[in-house]
Amino acid sequence: MKPPQRFALLATPDYLDALNAGQRDAVEHGVGSPCGPLLVIAGAGSGKTNTLAHRVAHLVVNGAAPQRILLLTFSRRAAQELTRRVERICGRVLGTGEAAMAGALDWSGTFHGVGARLLREHAPLIGLDPAFTIHDREDSADLMNLVRHELGFSAAKSRFPTKGTCLSIYSRVVNAETDLAEVLKVNFPWCAMWEAELRTLFAEYVAAKQRQNVLDYDDLLLYWAAMMSAPQIAAGLAERFDHVLVDEYQDTNRLQASILLALKPLGSGLTVVGDDAQSIYSFRAATVRNILQFPQNFTPQARIVTLDRNYRSTQPILAAANAVIGEARERFTKNLWSERENGPRPALVTVRDEADQARYVVERVLESREAGTVLKSQAVLFRTSSHSGPLEIELTRRNIPFVKFGGLKFLDAAHIKDLLALLRWVENPRDRVAGFRILQLLPGVGPASAGRMLDAMAGAADPLLELVEAPPPPRAGEGWPALTALVGTLRGRPGWPLELDHARAWYIPLMDGLYEDAAMREADLLQLCQIASGYPSREKFLTDLTLDPPDATSDQSGVPLLDEDYLILSTIHSAKGQEWKSVHVLNVVDGCMPSDLGTGTSEEIEEERRLLYVAMTRAKDELHLITPQRFFVHQQSAYGDRHVYAQRSRFISRSMLALFEDMLWPPVKPAAIEGLAPGPVRIDLGAQMRGMWAK
Repeated sequence: MKPPQRFALLATPDYLDALNAGQRDAVEHGVGSPCGPLLVIAGAGSGKTNTLAHRVAHLVVNGAAPQRILLLTFSRRAAQELTRRVERICGRVLGTGEAAMAGALDWSGTFHGVGARLLREHAPLIGLDPAFTIHDREDSADLMNLVRHELGFSAAKSRFPTKGTCLSIYSRVVNAETDLAEVLKVNFPWCAMWEAELRTLFAEYVAAKQRQNVLDYDDLLLYWAAMMSAPQIAAGLAERFDHVLVDEYQDTNRLQASILLALKPLGSGLTVVGDDAQSIYSFRAATVRNILQFPQNFTPQARIVTLDRNYRSTQPILAAANAVIGEARERFTKNLWSERENGPRPALVTVRDEADQARYVVERVLESREAGTVLKSQAVLFRTSSHSGPLEIELTRRNIPFVKFGGLKFLDAAHIKDLLALLRWVENPRDRVAGFRILQLLPGVGPASAGRMLDAMAGAADPLLELVEAPPPPRAGEGWPALTALVGTLRGRPGWPLELDHARAWYIPLMDGLYEDAAMREADLLQLCQIASGYPSREKFLTDLTLDPPDATSDQSGVPLLDEDYLILSTIHSAKGQEWKSVHVLNVVDGCMPSDLGTGTSEEIEEERRLLYVAMTRAKDELHLITPQRFFVHQQSAYGDRHVYAQRSRFISRSMLALFEDMLWPPVKPAAIEGLAPGPVRIDLGAQMRGMWAK
């Protein structure tokens, strides 16, 4: 086994001079001495990524072996960006250039990606076939549905939970490490009556995955955590990594926290970075308790460093955001501050309805554009995707291009899923969900024929050979020989990414008959081939693409590529980590923020407060919070359509109003009242009202 590569510090640490005092404190913690657990509370815009990159680089240039550093993030892109920054810093300090560090940070990636890699590595020790394939959420839901149907639950007299709901329940039980009964009581009370049936369904779902040699997203963490219960494996992994660094720790769930505790039970070499005020993903089973309880988990060794200098926003914006989060029930105390002291106060804009809200946003956006702020430097944020509907109509009417984030992802597009299912099925012929999808693409092959073929393959020693040599289904047409010929070719592994080119050539004629917009979809297939060229093998491609899919044009509304500039529309969840010069936040009223579906418990209300805080701290120069007074509600009833009235969000209390520019739009103009000129009151209505009751 090759010894780990180490680098010696050849220069003075002047590369740290650009860091502020808090950042430098975090970077230098424990270097050159026993390194205890470190919690970095990194406020919005405080240079978190830069600090984490400098800490990793500082460890390396002071003798830590980069191959013995585990860096965990929540997206592959974030891991790649951190790695590039570390390589640049190390190359500059050591005088070796970036090339000397290329590939040295071998263990940098997402929790799920690292988990998949460790499971393949330890597969023989834990009873796994290392050739397992990974189901994404839609494939997992499809398998759940197959099992649900086989158990007869889809024919229940009372409405049984849908496949998506079943998968959500299962996922929360796993990731939150909570009993099914408790999850049903707290998160899915309308499904509580089906507890016994759901236990049966989940047991059979697990058995089906094992028979088909597939893992879902949750398994990558669940198996990793279970693997750590074996003392020999846990000790080996703990010894392998001298330092474990975790980004966005506030977004971890209980299962991820338990993995970290098993890796570093005493916290030695453990660094976590995050912001409790930006914990907004409880719907994914993330819990703010992980970051809040970190000091207690490692008392008294744990050290806390707070980064509260903001490099993004003006002080008036930060003052308002600090006031909002300052009323949180439980938090790490910090008040963001900036040297950018000047700037307008955030605007708190009251409008009549959603139509006026849309018009206000469009007018302000166009004014900013005329003043020199391009559309791409402006954003409109909202709690829920549907909130932007009236605005999208107004933008289209005014011919303003826009991109909307928070919609479909690349792998959710049907044509992409078809092609990936083919590759996954060839990689693992026992993957029944992938097999069903591919076989039923062929004209004349229905569920029954596909099921019989998959049953025959499941009982064969070489499933792909069984498919190639089997007689075609009775009504299968010309597509069958083409499929078996392709499978025979891919079974021989002609080389990557040539395999994908073969698959695409087979699929395009089928796609022409499946979709009216096949020509547009073909461009996505070419994009997929381009992505594939950056991977060394089919297995690596399928694993990484499933765990961290790229966005696609299907994630966009409108046709922004026809314009050089476009406005950003985004849900607040999708906007986290982003920044813009000017930000408009829609529907800052009770019922929308907090959502009327997010006020059941105090924990839900606190997360809604953090959502507003995240939205406010995306703004660099200008912030507009908009509060429509009434909302149009369409209902099917004898009473017809109606309006409901709303009030300003409870998160902006009366005591905070001095921090905002409180305004009405459009401004009320007395001269506009028909028949009356501005001036003294001409009619004393009060006297008339009193006179009604005079004797």
